[in-house]
Amino acid sequence: MSENSIGRGHHIHLIDGSGFIFRAYHALPPLTRKSDGLPVGAVSGFCNMLYKMVEDQKGSDAPTHLVVVFDAKGKTFRSDIYPEYKANRPPAPEDLVPQFPLTRDATRAFGLAQIEKTGFEADDIIATLAVQARDAGARVTIVSSDKDLMQLVGDGVEMYDAMKNKRIGREQVEEKFGVGPERVIDVQSLAGDSVDNVPGAPGIGIKTAALLINDYGDLDSLLSRAEEIKQPKRRQTLIEKADQIRISRDLVTLKQDTPLEFDFSDYEVKAPDADTVLKFLTEMEFRTMSARIASKLGVDAPAIPDAPSAVVAAGAMPDVPFDPDKYECVRDLGALKSWVDKIYARGYVAFDTETTGLNEMVVDLVGICLSVEPGEACYIPLTHKDGEGDLFGGDNLAEGQIPLEQALEILRPVLQDPSIMKIGQNIKYDTKIMARYDVAIAPVDDTMLLSYAQHGGLHNHGMDALAERYLDHKPISIKTLLGTGKSAITFDRVPIVDAVKYAAEDADITLRLWQKFKPQLHAAGVTQVYETLERPLIPVLANMEMNGIKVDRDHLSRMSNNFAQKMAGLETEIHELAGQEFNVGSPKQLGEILFDKLELPGGKKGKTGAYSTGVDILEDLAAEGNDLPARVLDWRQMSKLKSTYTDALQTHINPDTGRVHTSYVISGASTGRLASTDPNLQNIPVRSDAGRQIREAFVADAGNVLLSLDYSQIELRILAHIAEIDALKQAFYEGQDIHALTASQMFDVPIEGMDPMIRRQAKAINFGVIYGISGFGLARNLRIPRKEAQSFIDTYFERFPGIRTYMDKTVEFAKQHKYVETLFGRKIHTANIDAKGPQAGFSKRAAINAPIQGTAADVIRRAMVRMPAAIAHLPAKMLLQVHDELIFEVPKEAVAETTEVVRGVMENACEPVVKLDVPLVVDAGTGANWAEAH
Repeated sequence: MSENSIGRGHHIHLIDGSGFIFRAYHALPPLTRKSDGLPVGAVSGFCNMLYKMVEDQKGSDAPTHLVVVFDAKGKTFRSDIYPEYKANRPPAPEDLVPQFPLTRDATRAFGLAQIEKTGFEADDIIATLAVQARDAGARVTIVSSDKDLMQLVGDGVEMYDAMKNKRIGREQVEEKFGVGPERVIDVQSLAGDSVDNVPGAPGIGIKTAALLINDYGDLDSLLSRAEEIKQPKRRQTLIEKADQIRISRDLVTLKQDTPLEFDFSDYEVKAPDADTVLKFLTEMEFRTMSARIASKLGVDAPAIPDAPSAVVAAGAMPDVPFDPDKYECVRDLGALKSWVDKIYARGYVAFDTETTGLNEMVVDLVGICLSVEPGEACYIPLTHKDGEGDLFGGDNLAEGQIPLEQALEILRPVLQDPSIMKIGQNIKYDTKIMARYDVAIAPVDDTMLLSYAQHGGLHNHGMDALAERYLDHKPISIKTLLGTGKSAITFDRVPIVDAVKYAAEDADITLRLWQKFKPQLHAAGVTQVYETLERPLIPVLANMEMNGIKVDRDHLSRMSNNFAQKMAGLETEIHELAGQEFNVGSPKQLGEILFDKLELPGGKKGKTGAYSTGVDILEDLAAEGNDLPARVLDWRQMSKLKSTYTDALQTHINPDTGRVHTSYVISGASTGRLASTDPNLQNIPVRSDAGRQIREAFVADAGNVLLSLDYSQIELRILAHIAEIDALKQAFYEGQDIHALTASQMFDVPIEGMDPMIRRQAKAINFGVIYGISGFGLARNLRIPRKEAQSFIDTYFERFPGIRTYMDKTVEFAKQHKYVETLFGRKIHTANIDAKGPQAGFSKRAAINAPIQGTAADVIRRAMVRMPAAIAHLPAKMLLQVHDELIFEVPKEAVAETTEVVRGVMENACEPVVKLDVPLVVDAGTGANWAEAH
């Protein structure tokens, strides 16, 4: 809320929009739109009630501010508290469902503000707004008759029943509940609610609950003194159901701190725009209301024809069924130009490409699909081959396709037009495809990232998952078109008639997801995250991926041979330790050797009857001095490096560029960290000799060097800021050795002449704490007894108590809100924070780490977004991002200037949004290869 946007002398109306809808539906007879039979009775009643609220309130009752609050679709946090919450509620009437989005359209048409938030009920939003407005000095009227909102009445907050024209103050609340508003929650906690399935105390209704609360003062006092109750049955209920009653209190208590992004100035009452409101009323065919409002606004009433109208309300999402048979196949230039005209008229287009594979650097464009309205989509086949559906078909183009260059000539202007929004699902892929055909797509929106910004940590963000979850639609499977295994074909072999249904559906789904997700950004409070951290990263990453990084194939080949020899030597040693030969790569055979033959401790069999031989098991055995599991770990590491890197990287070298072109997944990790795939360049071991050798294979072109810039201890710096650890903040400002300082603080030893082993222990604790390390985990890392490791951790928290406070507060916040936040507003959902058993510890550690790791990820994202403009005047290319490191390829003579510019961008990436209490420091290095540079 911006300062002074509401205050004394203002009067805000908070309209329970969802309540309006249901009351209008049940109070009025059914009404359908004549042109197409669409049910609109609830919409009509809703519009009348809205108009009445704005026009009929006079004098001091007239609102200066007004907002309509809706319930968002889906479960709320209360379902996490009590899964049976609202479980008994029947589904909404079938003819009411299509009217829900129309009431949102009606609110917009009347020029009124509206708000809803996924995971919270409208009542929670109303409570939050009411308290903030009241505290600012404004008068608050909640327009609703909902008894759940009566707990808010008092101190400048009243309710108004618009249907009965009745005001609800303290007196009316006491009549309803037998107690004042401040004790309504206590009464509801006891009485429960059969409609919402709030359990309460069985056998205790409103009247009895009120008597009990009035006698004992409040619910806590009542429960603590329940044994004093004279009636045996009532006494037994209160004692036995105390926990259930407390859960009920959590369910009925409205949240007064719902996380919202808003400004009260946006809720100021304004006269509706005549054209907008009358256009909507005309489309709804509300003749009487149109005439009344037109007269009020001093304009002519619009003529409403009886014939069907093709116009859809502005911003509406009509419930248009998916019908693949209605999608258009564009086979000639005239039809294509007609679609371009539609795009210009609409101002946006959902856009997707179909290609011969997934590697954007080598695949061919097969077709393009477009959509401008739900249910209205097309496919433009461009390079489908003869012998459609035949693996061995010819390479001649199938008939009835627009020549590729002619199609691109017509599409290029609109795809590059800055006034036309291009909408895609993972549109980074499509921008790279089109860039190869000299088409620079901009500006763009991405439904995958819109979902990721709002739902990070809740589910994956692929198109199929989003369509099923948010559109209740299962898309056509690509496997049904391409087949699987050796008989699989590429998309250019798919019959065009089948390709149209699949491809056009992609564009149709994308448009519908965009229409659903984009308006929700503000209500979800993540507009800044999407607009500054997600969307602008798309072209940056696309350019990096197309740049690629040069790889020395001969070096990788030599390493593969070397790894093979070392693996063979390790196998011989393992066999000697086992006393027999066996397949080292077989977990089953290894388990039998370890736990049956050698009788080592800790053997546990899984469901298949085989022993578990995971890394944790082997590390524990190795830590106890057993050589065989230690050698197996070495063998597995060598095998992984060989298969994942030295062998696989050779297959990823692009034959045309001689470079490896990884692909970054923006939505891969809930914390905001980027993931690298095909190949994964982010998990190459950092500290091992083998990992360093692999990095030596990444080289610069002749005359250039690789320049690496890496944030120094960024997560520890963020922890010092967030947890407000003064000793750490001062150390970072003074440029001290943070690990030596920690060791000195913990073990009371001077920094000068410190034993390197003590510093190493402090370093392990510093980094381990960020990830919520346990005594068990630290013991394994340092190869020390668990008791000693736990003692280290206990001492750490004693010396830095702010860290424990931060952890406890973060877990509590996560439990209350079901998400945590980075310093830049990224919301990382913590749906499993209340998990029990083994999952509980992991969920808490993840919640503790997420704000730290997520903020670090946001910082480097901000740096990357700013980098292209900063280095545009330099002959430097940004090639890779690996966690906290950026890698550039730079001519030798430009290294100094590039280093200075890049370091400045990275070290000031937080500004102006966040001011850290510690400086960000970036280390730089250069070399002919990656290992030398970093």
